[in-house]
Amino acid sequence: MYSWSSIRRKLEKEYLALSLRGRIQYFVTRYKRSHDQEGRAAILIDGEEVLRGNYYNKFFKSDLFPRDEKYFSRIRNEYSYMDEVALELGCFDQRSFYSAFKEFDNQSIEDSLKSDNLLVRIFAVLDRRIGKRRLLKMRDEIEKEPVIFQLFFKLRADAEQI
Repeated sequence: MYSWSSIRRKLEKEYLALSLRGRIQYFVTRYKRSHDQEGRAAILIDGEEVLRGNYYNKFFKSDLFPRDEKYFSRIRNEYSYMDEVALELGCFDQRSFYSAFKEFDNQSIEDSLKSDNLLVRIFAVLDRRIGKRRLLKMRDEIEKEPVIFQLFFKLRADAEQI
């Protein structure tokens, strides 16, 4: 397992597109003095937290989850099912973030773009290995994607002047 500083370095320096360096920051912390040592995670754009979550949101906001086929996997799994609803409600924590990074770091960029984990797909769309041609192909079907993914896609497309 990587340390947080090496994960952050990889995400912000090695994987992040050159056009976004300095604009995107990743934040993860664990509260060591709390009784359960849980923490939170966030993605910042120009210093503003756009995507943030913490462990307790999973329980406090569980009644806001739609009662669909994914409901029980969102509630019961240690690493929440990372879809649009979970990200919008902030129902993820530092362990979910680490798990998403591990998946992203250990597979191809194509597999990351197709992942069920929306956080992995966000890492992928910000990745330097996605070029302008790939972004242009993705633009045609971006309306079908979740709103939070569209936000990160638009940020990347604007940075690449597409």
